[in-house]
Amino acid sequence: MSPPPHSPRQDPLHGMTLEAIVTALVAYFGWAELGQRIAIRCFQSDPSVASSLKFLRKTPWARAKVESLYLYMKRQQRDRQSRKAT
Repeated sequence: MSPPPHSPRQDPLHGMTLEAIVTALVAYFGWAELGQRIAIRCFQSDPSVASSLKFLRKTPWARAKVESLYLYMKRQQRDRQSRKAT
């Protein structure tokens, strides 16, 4: 029996806080590249996790872009690890 389509096992964002997602993206890409990939002021002008969280919590379209980039980053990391293992 397979889990329901929207179960936590299939949702890679399940249990992830927005703060953890932003922090991981900054660690992986840095603020400059993050600001290029997602052109929003809170990533480009005097960026901080706190100011980003404040904006992203109020702006669903921007949060969706951040979550999408996070999933892309996780796929890249997984692909790199699988290439190293072979």
